[in-house]
Amino acid sequence: MRPVRTLAAALAESTVVLDGGLSGQLEAQGCDLSDALWSARLLADDPQQIVAAHMAYVRAGAQVLITASYQATFEGFARRGAGRDEAAGLLARSVRLAREAAGTADSDVWVAASVGPYGAMLADGSEYRGRYGLSVRELERFHRPRIEALAAAGPDVLALETVPDTDEAEALLRAAEGCGTPVWLSYSIAGERTRAGQPLDGAFAYAADLDQVVAVGVNCCATGDVDRAVELASSVAGKPVVVYPNSGEQWDAERRRWRGRSTFRAARVRGWEQAGAALVGGCCRVGPEEIAELARLRTPSRRP
Repeated sequence: MRPVRTLAAALAESTVVLDGGLSGQLEAQGCDLSDALWSARLLADDPQQIVAAHMAYVRAGAQVLITASYQATFEGFARRGAGRDEAAGLLARSVRLAREAAGTADSDVWVAASVGPYGAMLADGSEYRGRYGLSVRELERFHRPRIEALAAAGPDVLALETVPDTDEAEALLRAAEGCGTPVWLSYSIAGERTRAGQPLDGAFAYAADLDQVVAVGVNCCATGDVDRAVELASSVAGKPVVVYPNSGEQWDAERRRWRGRSTFRAARVRGWEQAGAALVGGCCRVGPEEIAELARLRTPSRRP
């Protein structure tokens, strides 16, 4: 069932809770994600595992489910022998699976179709660096077909997420223009800069005058970098702010494993809200338990 309200309308009234890391929940369910397609492999091989992972977040109180399409691309599926039609069908399936899980909730749950960066397709950690040596036009040509396929499946919003630099942000926004679906734009950052090293105030400004963009912010970053990023996004873009950091552990792309310990604390949501965040959740290694606590602590209404 589609939500009664639009996500933009909901953001004007209350803080909306995102889900957490989909891959972490899938691994907790016993799924092997060692493939280059990561969680997107399960769109073809075991889609009900994806539904189960989404439902774990619905039970935790998530109001937005992000689809298993972050690493899903026509190029990636082609390497596994899938033609264009089959790949488009798998992208659409990611939206249907999230919608199936959302339909089990007692209240509105929105579906955000994940559009990961070009580097996610490479599966070598380069989405944390950006600067792939491609022009904005080349990146736009890469992103447009899957954005069109995802938008055609009817999500409530496109999550242009984990964007490492402003060139890719520009390309993504161009590719999404005219697709008929709202978007949010979320950067991966280090300190007050994008992963590629550009100042965040300039990065957030890309979305300031675009009506299609319903929120702007950061994800897949350290929790310690969030507070200042939220302040900058709110003041520069003049839009609701989306924020969903990692657990604080670090991904070792060479050894394909996480290092360090979790520093994610749901209690920080109050500070994020005060700085302007309206859409809050977690990314890698943040699971249903943390999302449940975040949902309990967030401010349910911003109405006076």
